[in-house]
Amino acid sequence: MTQPHRRPDLEPMKTNDSATFLAGTALWAVAAIVLLIVQPSPDQRWWLWTCLAGIAGGLFGLFYVRRRNRRAPTPPSDPRWSRAPPSRPTPRTSSDGLTGLPGGTANAFVGCA
Repeated sequence: MTQPHRRPDLEPMKTNDSATFLAGTALWAVAAIVLLIVQPSPDQRWWLWTCLAGIAGGLFGLFYVRRRNRRAPTPPSDPRWSRAPPSRPTPRTSSDGLTGLPGGTANAFVGCA
C-alpha cells in the first residue's frame, strides 16, 4: 500500500507577542480610566474590577513572554537571510570547450538560419 505524499511541516510564524500584550493592557487601562470618569452605579462596579483584572493579566502575560524570549535558544541562522554574498555557480563547460549551454553554444543556433 502506498502512502500519500506528506508535505513538510511549516515553520512557526514569528509574531511580536510583547506588542500584543502591551496593546491589550493599554486598552484595558483606557477602559478603566473611562469607567473612573463616568462613575458607574454601585451595582455596576464589577466593570471596573474586570478592567483591573485585564490589566493584571496583561502585565503577567508581558512578564511571561519576555521571560520566555530571554530563555529561548537562538534559532539556527537561515542561509536565505544571511548577509553573506551568495556564492556564484561555476560555469559549465561543454565538450567543445565553450561555456554556457550543454553541448556548447553552437547547439543553441542550430536551425536558426
